Amino acid sequence: MSILSGKKVLLGVTGGIAAYKTTYLTRLLVKAGVSVKVVMTPSARDFVTPLSLSTLSKNPVLSSFTNEDDENDLWNNHVELGLWADLMIIAPCTANTMSKMVNGTVDNLLLAVYTSAKCPVYFAPAMDLDMYKHPSTTQNFEKLASYGNHMIPAGDGELASGLSGKGRMAEPEEIVHFVEQQLLKEQPLRCKTCLITAGPTHEAIDPVRYIGNHSTGKMGMAIAMDLANRGAEVTLIIGPTSLTGEHDLIQRIDVTSAQEMYDAVHKHISGKDYAVFSAAVADYKPAIPAGQKIKKSSDTLTLELVKNPDILASVGVMENRPFLVGFALETENEIEHAFAKAKKKNTDLLILNSMNDEGAGFGTDTNKITMIDKNGNSEKFPVKSKQLVAKDIVDEIVKRTS
Repeated sequence: MSILSGKKVLLGVTGGIAAYKTTYLTRLLVKAGVSVKVVMTPSARDFVTPLSLSTLSKNPVLSSFTNEDDENDLWNNHVELGLWADLMIIAPCTANTMSKMVNGTVDNLLLAVYTSAKCPVYFAPAMDLDMYKHPSTTQNFEKLASYGNHMIPAGDGELASGLSGKGRMAEPEEIVHFVEQQLLKEQPLRCKTCLITAGPTHEAIDPVRYIGNHSTGKMGMAIAMDLANRGAEVTLIIGPTSLTGEHDLIQRIDVTSAQEMYDAVHKHISGKDYAVFSAAVADYKPAIPAGQKIKKSSDTLTLELVKNPDILASVGVMENRPFLVGFALETENEIEHAFAKAKKKNTDLLILNSMNDEGAGFGTDTNKITMIDKNGNSEKFPVKSKQLVAKDIVDEIVKRTS
């Protein structure tokens, strides 16, 4: 998942030959989970059609303050557009448009939106070599940067004039990557490291059967994604699950059993800033798994079970351990049992789920939690999506460790 997922982006397209690349850029942004609205200068329509961009963005493309074909059409409110966006990307950004941005010239809708925008603005220059090297262009780069705008560097290559050199608009993939990296640099958890366990464990009875539980790993995955979207480097140790979430800052390690999860945790825990143990680890495992499939030869079957290693407790007693977050799923006397677990396992924060709460527990897309700390404080939260619950948990981690 991209850090751009869920964000609202205004894509400004100006009249340069590189405008054709904005179809690919729009598609990449939408694929990253972005809501895209496109604003074009009138001349940009000569290089790429509004129909293409509206189809790809799934939003109407705007290029004037009103619909010139309908005198009764409503005014396109540039202020509203500027406030709607989480960020604005102007690509291609021609020398002409740059000059107007620097000097506050507002002679089209795109420039009106730009001067109204309260969000970060990224611009990708595109022009011929001599224009790119002109002193006025260099000065405009510096002025736009001084205004707080982010310049996406142009590339080298063959230009429309036939010359070869600096001035090619960055490729769509490079633009998306540049914006993602810039956003990550600004995140509060950049340079922080975290280890998370998620999902169930399966303890083999024989080669085809196991002891397990109904955990899906959704809660742990949501926490991993939220941490990564705030800039943290995450090691996700996850039991058997169908989840396939990906993120550039998440290193995923798949395990099956509690022992495998224990070994992976202790291999990777050193030097971590945070550890979140949300996995539903089996407490017991068969003492001696059968080497072959057990045949149905009698009406009863007795299994000898032995305790699995306690992963959370083993980290709780470590010297120089990370900020430690545990999870507890209870069915009775929830608060009492959770406080006892927090004390016994030496957690800094314990996240309590109750199977008695509607919308909580395994297999759901929502959760209802109570946060408990080692000083005996607790805070209850209402039922929320697991993504919003993850945000609450990470907010609390940031608050307690900042």
